[in-house]
Amino acid sequence: MKPANDANDADDADDADDADDDAVAAGPAVVAFGGGHGLATSLAALRRVTANVTAVVTVADDGGSSGRLRRDLGVLPPGDLRMALAALCEDDEWGHTWSRVIQHRFAGPGELAGHSLGNLLIVALWELAADDPVQGLDWVGRLLKSSGRVLPMTTVPLEIEASIEQSDGSLATVRGQVAVATATGRIVDVMVLPTAPPACPEAVTAIEEADWVVLGPGSWFTSVIPHLLVPELAAAIRATRARRMVILNLEPQQGETTGFTPESYLEVLERHAPGLDIDVVIADPSSVPDRDALQKAAAHLGASVRLVTVREQSGLPRHDPDALARVLRSVVSAPQPPQTGSG
Repeated sequence: MKPANDANDADDADDADDADDDAVAAGPAVVAFGGGHGLATSLAALRRVTANVTAVVTVADDGGSSGRLRRDLGVLPPGDLRMALAALCEDDEWGHTWSRVIQHRFAGPGELAGHSLGNLLIVALWELAADDPVQGLDWVGRLLKSSGRVLPMTTVPLEIEASIEQSDGSLATVRGQVAVATATGRIVDVMVLPTAPPACPEAVTAIEEADWVVLGPGSWFTSVIPHLLVPELAAAIRATRARRMVILNLEPQQGETTGFTPESYLEVLERHAPGLDIDVVIADPSSVPDRDALQKAAAHLGASVRLVTVREQSGLPRHDPDALARVLRSVVSAPQPPQTGSG
């Protein structure tokens, strides 16, 4: 038999866990935009804050397993969608197991080499769902018992095209996500092809009903900015009564954002979405050499800056999910004034 004090401590711990679970279940509606590792990072933090999270994911990947499936079957590239689903798996045995399962990548010399099991599962369910990508992703989410929902940004595969300034000052056009991400030179601007793709209707509805929308972290030109180039998504992000948050990268990405300062990300955001208001910018102090410059760039978008340590203790350029969750919880739970949108 446990001593009375030990039993009381156990009961108190259970009550605290229940309270935390209730807070997450009743958390605000948050829509997070991006793709790849950056979006997975924000989702891993957000699911600790709210169960009402929707990931809206880029569908422009043309490399690796996703690129092969896209070319062979004409489907949306599933890789970034898979990573988002894995990031929303719970911290229990089921969640850990299925996260590993769908991230498993086949080795060896055969036809399956390089393919992710999760990519194949998603594409199989799309075929069973009569090519309804949202229904297929919802089925995967239920299998994984993941928090929230994962949606594609558009219902058609996209290509990314960039204008890149060369060392001699000339401009070159580069097409394809992998080519853009690895090109040498300074990216001047990007566009998506087709130029006015249809937004996923469920994504537009999620934005309209959100309390917060979150942009970043992630590959800025190939994962974050493309959402603002889909007319219906851009209009919804501007018109929503939700507050808007930007989470800045910890370091520039070699090739895509070489030489970027923290304020560079905000300047690119404004250039591709003029008139878009931002409420909060989150940055790690170790990544901000000129705080005044960042404050000025954020204020130009109407935003305040929260400088909080969110980098992993290892010092590597990765966000710590628990640290990021703490700052996100403090931001999204703070009382907010009425919003009228960006018009």
